[in-house]
Amino acid sequence: MRIVEKDGFNARCEAKGISRTVSLFLMQHEPPEVGDFVMVHTGYALETMTEAEAATAWELYDEMLAAEEAMATGQPAGHA
Repeated sequence: MRIVEKDGFNARCEAKGISRTVSLFLMQHEPPEVGDFVMVHTGYALETMTEAEAATAWELYDEMLAAEEAMATGQPAGHA
């Protein structure tokens, strides 16, 4: 997710039209800044990433969701 606002150890982050408040507490050793991309899990930013790394992660995630949906519908992936 991309950080759009920062307030102490909390940040407003956005990705794919979704906005979330994310804790930066676990990143005290390397505090991210507004505009940085961070990997988020269960509401906590875990690490910074480049924009290219973030795009690759989203592409992989989208592929996994498509495959899961294809399995559920019995159709080949990409044809759901």
